[in-house]
Parts: sequence; C-alpha cells; structure tokens
Amino acid sequence: MKTDVAVIGGGAAGLIAAGTAASRGLSAILLEPNDRLGCKLRITGKGRCNLTNNCGVKEFLTNVPTNPKFLYSCLTAFSPADAMGFFEGIGLALKTERGNRVFPVSDSANEAADRLANWVKAQGVQIVKARAVDVEREDGSVSAVRTDKGAIPCRAVIVCTGGLSYPATGSTGDGYGFAGELGHNVTPRHPSLVPLECAESFCAELAGFSPRNVTLTAFEDGRPVYRELGEMLFTHFGVSGPLVLSASAHMRRFEACRYTLAIDFKPALDEEKLDARILRDFSKYANRDFANALSELEAHSFIPVLVRCTGIAPETKVHDITRAQRRGLVALLKAFPLTATGPRPVEEAVITSGGVDVRQVDPRTMQSKLVPGLYFAGEILDTDAYTGGFNLQIAWATGRCAGSHVLME
Repeated sequence: MKTDVAVIGGGAAGLIAAGTAASRGLSAILLEPNDRLGCKLRITGKGRCNLTNNCGVKEFLTNVPTNPKFLYSCLTAFSPADAMGFFEGIGLALKTERGNRVFPVSDSANEAADRLANWVKAQGVQIVKARAVDVEREDGSVSAVRTDKGAIPCRAVIVCTGGLSYPATGSTGDGYGFAGELGHNVTPRHPSLVPLECAESFCAELAGFSPRNVTLTAFEDGRPVYRELGEMLFTHFGVSGPLVLSASAHMRRFEACRYTLAIDFKPALDEEKLDARILRDFSKYANRDFANALSELEAHSFIPVLVRCTGIAPETKVHDITRAQRRGLVALLKAFPLTATGPRPVEEAVITSGGVDVRQVDPRTMQSKLVPGLYFAGEILDTDAYTGGFNLQIAWATGRCAGSHVLME
C-alpha cells in the first residue's frame, strides 16, 4: 500500500484536507483509528455542530486571540462564506442563529459529519483504520507513515491529529510527538473553552443550578476581560456552561493573575428598578421570614445560598430588614461574586490552546518550513479562537489550505 498523501486524523481538518487533496487527482489515504469518522465533530455544539460563524474575515480574526495573522491567508482563501457554500454544496442545509453562529437546519452534528465523510469517500479517499505511530523521512523529506499495522510509503503527510481535549474521541496528542521528533517547537498546551474551578464551597451545594438570561463578567486582577449574556451551570467543582466556556478563553494566566467572576442575575433591571421590585415583594410578604420571601425573585435551589451571602439571618422578618440590608441584596443579585481558582483539566476542555509553533509553518500552504512534504492543519497548530464556530472554521480553512497545496508542483 502506497499513496501520494497520507492524512493522519479523521476529524474536521483531516476530512476536508484528504477530500481536497483527492479532488485534485492525488491518491490519498486517511488514517483514523476510530470506527467512525469525525468523532469529535459529532459532539460539537451539544450535538448540533456550530460549523462556522457567518462573518467576514476581518471580524473573524478579532475572535482569534492566538496567532490570528497566521490565519489570514487561509481564511481569505476559504472564508466562512466559502465554508457555508461548501457544506450547502454537499447537501447540508444551514441556518444562522444568534451571534452569527451557523448550524445545520437539522440541528444534527451527525448529519454534518456523515455528509462530510460521504463527500470524502466520493473523492476516492481510502479510509484506513489504523493509528499512526511515526512519520519517516528519507533525505530530509517525508517518505512514509508508520502505523500500528505497518508502514505506508507516501510523498507527503498532513498531520491533523487535534489537541488534547476529549481524548475519548482520539485526540490524545500524538501529533505533538510527531512534530517534536521532526524538529518542531511545540508551545505549551493548556485548556481553553473549559469549565472553571471556584473557591466558594457553596458551588457544590448549587450543583445542577443552571441560571439563564444572566450576564457573566470575568475580571483579570480587577479589570473586566469578558462580559456576555446567556446561560451557565453550577457544578460540584465550580461553574460551567456556555458563558463560562467563553469566559475561560480570556482567562489564560492563572499562574500570574487573579481571576474573579460576577453574575448579574437581573440584567434587565438596573439597581433602582430591582430595589423597587424587591420592595414590592417585601410588602407582599411583610410578615414572612426573609428566607421564605424570595420565591418570586429567584430559583428555589439558589435561595438558601443567596440568603447566607447577604448576611441576613434567614428567620429575620421581612418588615425588620433595613434599607442597607435590602441594598446589599440588590448588590448581590447584580454582581454575585465568585473566585475562579483555575481551569478544569485539558481533557475536559473543548479545545487545546498551544501546539505546533506557527513560525515553523508556511501560512500560505500549511507546509512545514523544516521538513518538505510535511503539513499541519487544525487544532494541532498553535492557534485557537473563542466560541461561536470560529475554531471549526479554523479547521476547515487550514485543512482546505493543506489539501489544496500538498504536492503542488
């Protein structure tokens, strides 16, 4: 068995890279140890698959905190609009939702992965169920991929092995080893788009509480670095959910900085209007204990923690609560504080930040500057973005770029 191009990894970047290379008339083998192609793709977006973000390249790059300039060329060649056109061209109907997030009309990540896999097979790509263990060279250039089932001679290799997140899908970091053994610098990897651990013990008490339509603000040494409206989730270790995952991408220096969070549980009301609302409730329940007078204001599971945080004794009669105490309750509801102590392990992250040093990769072709015939695409590269379809678009654009330029004479 020999081929022009061996693509390592059947995820988003690997699929589009292999299909693109084969569509140019090259023989291509796609190496994937899992039974199904696109395993991680099938669980993205809570199983809905946020394929890309329907925005221009300039706006796109503002959502890439790590090495955005490296992506300019490949995103210009295969923009979000191009990606949408590609998927619609292979029969996947799309829709754009809040924040310009693009999903299949079916809300099915499996449909997206299946249609992409079928397109890859239709281009003539040979799927080989095997795990790559080494990339071999001859006279300095790529000559073969060694797998757990034997060596496959080839003229070029595209490494699309992903990062360290979701190892159950096959993202075990193998590609970093290949890159390092072939002389590439691999920058430190850490989790991004990841749940956060918090110092407050009451988080465990609130596990399962999922406030919606709240505004979360993240602070780095007291300076706001993220603010967004949406939903989140309390867990036994701290907090998770869409808002928290997005915030975590802006919280990258736990070893040097102090990070705190503030939750506005009533973003539609300013402090004066919220105070008036509470006054109405207090008037209605004037003779009740404080702990029993908040049922119309907050979720039942949250009330005991909220009461403790106010410092007001739960058995205090509502009519005895002072204006200052009421103002304290307002302040808590508008900026409920949490102390983020660090991210959860990288295995729980949506993506891995860090990877193959992009200074050693040609941004126009994705070919290594050190090893002729070696290409990289997708999450293995040291570039990552915020939530909203941006990371998958990076996979599509870098994979398309590698597949379009591999072995171009």
